[in-house]
Amino acid sequence: MKRSRHQHTTPGGMNRRDFVRLGAAAGVGAGMVALDRAAFAAVPDELGPAPEMPFAAPPIENVRIGYVGVGGMGTSHVRNLLGIEGCQIVAVCDIVEEKVANVQKMVEEKGFPKPTGYSRGERDFERLCAEEDLDLVYTATPWAWHVPVCMAAMENGKHAATEVPAAYTLEDCWKLVEGAEKYKKHCVMMENCCYGRAEMQILLMVRQGIFGEMVHGEGGYLHDLRELKFANAGEGLWRRTPTIERNGNLYPTHGLGPIAQCMNINRGDKFDYMVSMSSQALGMERFADDHFPEGDPRRDEKFSNGDYNTSLIKTAIGRTIMVQHNCDSPRPYSRINMLQGTRAITQGYPDRIYVEGRSPAHTWEELEKYREEFDHPLWKQLGPDAGGAGHGGMDYMEDYRLIKCLREGLPLDMDVYDAAAWSAVGPLSELSVANRAETVDFPDFTRGRWQTWQPLGIVEA
Repeated sequence: MKRSRHQHTTPGGMNRRDFVRLGAAAGVGAGMVALDRAAFAAVPDELGPAPEMPFAAPPIENVRIGYVGVGGMGTSHVRNLLGIEGCQIVAVCDIVEEKVANVQKMVEEKGFPKPTGYSRGERDFERLCAEEDLDLVYTATPWAWHVPVCMAAMENGKHAATEVPAAYTLEDCWKLVEGAEKYKKHCVMMENCCYGRAEMQILLMVRQGIFGEMVHGEGGYLHDLRELKFANAGEGLWRRTPTIERNGNLYPTHGLGPIAQCMNINRGDKFDYMVSMSSQALGMERFADDHFPEGDPRRDEKFSNGDYNTSLIKTAIGRTIMVQHNCDSPRPYSRINMLQGTRAITQGYPDRIYVEGRSPAHTWEELEKYREEFDHPLWKQLGPDAGGAGHGGMDYMEDYRLIKCLREGLPLDMDVYDAAAWSAVGPLSELSVANRAETVDFPDFTRGRWQTWQPLGIVEA
């Protein structure tokens, strides 16, 4: 895929040229542009009220899938889907013909007909969406293509599923919401971390009242990706570009999604406003100096994104959430996974918990000590099937639940409003960073329905 120059956009009333100036200021450290907070939170004029109930499509006996983008992550999802009853890979698209052929072979080896291949360039997914008789188009392309693929799917009568983040401009977040409502199709962001065993155990404990009232959460994506970003293959071909062009929380949803579900975001509460700030950008340039010889063009690249971004979110009913991002420093992996309630606290890496009146006073306990009592039924039922699947089995869980919900005509565990709200942290963090951590309001993608939509229940296989 070609690199696409990132531009800040808004569905509200801010002058587009002011927005371009804001992007330039963020990139070169120039003066600030005054933010019109109401403009960023505004609902596009063409949208009326959101649906009264969460969307559920008619059931599909056998889900016919077109898969777009079959690199490492896409191929992993295809492998999961080939082991899930009630779905079939009918078409596959990638700009690399060899990757298409690899997936076609995988599908045939599982006893299914050879899927149609699409590899005539970076927009051949549009032909797939227009020509194929499909129920679902699933994409694991580079970030810039998530929205184009999802929109092409919905415009052609297909449900859409995308890897994270769903979008990285507010305009595109709204575009996905509008498309899902207009075409009456699912548009889901596949946030696998919501299906982690520890995260689902914590959600069950929250639902059973162990934590009391939710007060505060902390999540993040803290992952040393310097070697990957500088690679001359795979994600290295595109993932370094956002670090050059943007400055904010580029990848918020892994740490944020499980917290949002525990706090009933869009289903009893909503993100209200946020502030964000970034450290200086040093890690990528230092890594290039240390690892590449004189004359390598990667040594000359300049990076805008601060090594460490910290964003603070306030919700409508008063909870707080910290979301951090750091992919450019030497460090062990962490998503933080901290949740504070009035009766208990949990924290990840390592997984631990303290329950007032149950744990020894002022002493952490291993979260696994509570697993037998509070293991989520999805993991009890599907744990053996998920063995060996990506990211400790959580990838299999998310793929299984998507297919089950489509086959049974159920609302999805995560919907387009979650995709928009969780992804919006990215562009909003950039706006706040560019304006000295000024407060920025969240759009209400539900247009008030968050007050009546019911929280996600405890789902089962």
